[in-house]
Formats: sequence, structure tokens, C-alpha cells
Amino acid sequence: MSSLEQSFSVERFEYGDIEADLFDHEAHVYVAWLFVTKFDLAEAVTRFESGLRRLTRKLGVPNKYHATITWFFMLLIAERSHENEGWSAFKARNTDLISQSKTMLDRYYSKERLFSDTARNQFVLPDRLPA
Repeated sequence: MSSLEQSFSVERFEYGDIEADLFDHEAHVYVAWLFVTKFDLAEAVTRFESGLRRLTRKLGVPNKYHATITWFFMLLIAERSHENEGWSAFKARNTDLISQSKTMLDRYYSKERLFSDTARNQFVLPDRLPA
């Protein structure tokens, strides 16, 4: 069991019982993957988004929440998840979700669109086609 699997769970995330300094981008992807594998997509996105908003408020950084980035990664994680696949296998097949997240966003979104107030507060569709 990896340190992520030991440190994070759906329940701990929803209760806000996580250490902020451990909640890096990979941990975000892992917890999102947990939600996607446990719930149907609509419920997974709703619950993850709610938990993430609650967590950023609890940590005193509510402006760090970004709806479009959250939804973008939730949708990609859901699309790429395979039934009965563990985290290690998912991570090995999807290293770009973790190590190239900024590049991925740049391929789909212009900076103007991604960092607009609208995109921060609600999901907006990409304005670029991937190359």
C-alpha cells in the first residue's frame, strides 16, 4: 500500500481530515480517482468539488479552488479509469495526469479562458483543440 493510499480516503477527504502539506497534485489526482471509482460520475464530481471547496475554506485559501481545473481532471480521470484497476496501475498508465498537468491544461485552454473569473467559479469548455 502506497503512502497516498495510507494517508487519504474518501471519508477523510470529505471530513477535511487531511494534512495540507501532503495534499499535492498527485494526492489531488489520487483522491479524485477514489471518488470516480466509488461513485457514478455526477456524484463523484459533486462530492469531490464540495469536499475540495470545504477543504480550501478550512485551510483559509478559498481562492485556490478552481472549478474548471477540478472538473477537467475529474472528467479525464473518469474517462481513463478501468473497472477493477488499482491506483498503481492507473497511475502507471496515466503519468501525464500527474507530471504534465500544466502542459495538458495549456493544450486545451488559453490562459485568458482558464484564468477568467467564470472558469474559476464554474466549469467552462476548452477553447483549444489538442495538437
